[in-house]
Amino acid sequence: METPKVFESEYRFCLILWDHEPVTGRELVRLCREQLGWKQSTTYTVIKRLSERGILKNEQSVVTSLVTKEQVQAAEIDELVEKTFEGSLPAFVAAFTKHRKMTAAEIDAVQAMIDQYRKGEGHD
Repeated sequence: METPKVFESEYRFCLILWDHEPVTGRELVRLCREQLGWKQSTTYTVIKRLSERGILKNEQSVVTSLVTKEQVQAAEIDELVEKTFEGSLPAFVAAFTKHRKMTAAEIDAVQAMIDQYRKGEGHD
């Protein structure tokens, strides 16, 4: 199943949901008012919209996610690489590292991921 698209304001909402789930709709309204400045109607509209798209479920006023933060992030990266870098992961990495200095620890972490992937442990 393909991860549904989550837009920027929805993503900020999902960050709150992922941190507090399972959470009541009433509590989400309070959290979104405090953290996002949203009105009650805005929060319930987003809950309804994300529920219709299969991103979360709202059962008996308890809201839980149906997709993980990692799934949404991976889908965003896939879309970015495909749209901006014509599907080329090396072109994406080159552009990223050209404009952002990586620490030795970050380079080591990326190298460890590559090594793990080469051993067949990093993909399905």
